Amino acid sequence: TVYISVVDRDRNAVSFINSTYYSFGSGVVGPKTGVVLQNRGSSFRLDPRHPNAIAPGKRPMHTIMPGMMTKNGRAMMPFGVMGGGYQPFGHVHLLTNMIDFGMDPQQAIDAARVFYNHDVVEAERSVHPDAIEGLRRRGHRVVEPDHPLGGGQAVLIDWEKGTLTGASDPRKDGLALGY
Repeated sequence: TVYISVVDRDRNAVSFINSTYYSFGSGVVGPKTGVVLQNRGSSFRLDPRHPNAIAPGKRPMHTIMPGMMTKNGRAMMPFGVMGGGYQPFGHVHLLTNMIDFGMDPQQAIDAARVFYNHDVVEAERSVHPDAIEGLRRRGHRVVEPDHPLGGGQAVLIDWEKGTLTGASDPRKDGLALGY
């Protein structure tokens, strides 16, 4: 998955995400173009009673969800968090860190992450041991993930100050830059 946030000098903002899904998409490459085909359709089910059954006009369930925060009818922050099932939770985590806890975009992206995934709580190494112990006391099985919990980018537009603040997640390849 690739995610980018872009804001130009006129404050036009773009939030863009693209993914082949899983490691190498479908594993099928166009013979003339070399384009790797995605496999988002793998989420469909053959059982006609299943909510995600193959049917005309249906779309596969997926997490391709670039974010755009707005305020007073203007773009305030294009943002996105990659990471499969973590992605929707990551969006909420990023925004909660900024709105409720007053973090700047980089602090919000850098903050320790916890994610409930397939009956276990994945807690990054940077989560305070007291918090992990509290989860265990409440009956949760807590593990340290062997992979990054998502990866995000954002560009915050401050219309009053005329500034842009970029942020990029150290868990993945990426950078924040301006010129």
